[in-house]
Amino acid sequence: MSHRDGHHGRGRRGGGHRPWRPQVGERGKQVIEGLDENSPVIQSFRKFAADLDAKHDRYERLVKLSRDTTIESKRIIFLLHSIDKESKREGVLTEAQNRIAHLNSTIFKEIAKELKGQDQYQYLRAFSAGIQEYIEAVTFLFYLRDGKLPHWNELQQNLIYEEESIHLVPVEFFLGVGDLTGELMRCCIQSLGTGSTKSCYEACSFVRDIYIGFMGVSNTGNREFIRKLSVLRQSLSKMEMACYTLAVRGNEMPKHMLADVFSSSERHEEGADEGFCID
Repeated sequence: MSHRDGHHGRGRRGGGHRPWRPQVGERGKQVIEGLDENSPVIQSFRKFAADLDAKHDRYERLVKLSRDTTIESKRIIFLLHSIDKESKREGVLTEAQNRIAHLNSTIFKEIAKELKGQDQYQYLRAFSAGIQEYIEAVTFLFYLRDGKLPHWNELQQNLIYEEESIHLVPVEFFLGVGDLTGELMRCCIQSLGTGSTKSCYEACSFVRDIYIGFMGVSNTGNREFIRKLSVLRQSLSKMEMACYTLAVRGNEMPKHMLADVFSSSERHEEGADEGFCID
């Protein structure tokens, strides 16, 4: 539990929130009662208070919508991981595509309405997690269906509505793609268990290309980007070790045992700086 979570009721988002009110003495009460409500200064402060309340309420609504987006996106990712037979592939991909389209027409449309006339960057942190999870789900679908990443503009077009559009920040796109590499690493390892060695090599090569691209834009100054770049490198190392194990020991045992062999090899891995994959 985080430090912030341990202090319920104190923060704006804590449970049992009670607005703080200053203790006013008799002299203060007399001053307050004597205030002219028609004064331009007082009216300005009343307006500022109303604007802040509206901003906080909008932020909380966006947080809730982002949470709903994250939950549904994770379910779509789990659905895509269920493809273990070629006979299931088309049905799963179609269902995932329909659920993504439903997300675009419901939750993201609500987010666009909340952001109408607002500076989206002021609220980016409220729905950033949901956007990244959504990008992860969409790019995962594209990889399984087309073997490639969608262009940033293609995802942006899906978030344009008549009333307002959601600006897909390029950094958020990169962060979502960074999360995608973790799913591809799982696909690579799972493919060893099913004997689909070609899929393992293809996923490894694909993630390596992503890593090379990330290295070209690594000087962003974004702390989360640097963290995900490190995780990406770890995922790539595991995939390269899986390909190495497959190339060296693939003929020694049945294919369905390769995943167990890799798990054993991974425990002894020293975490070398550079790896390789047999293409």
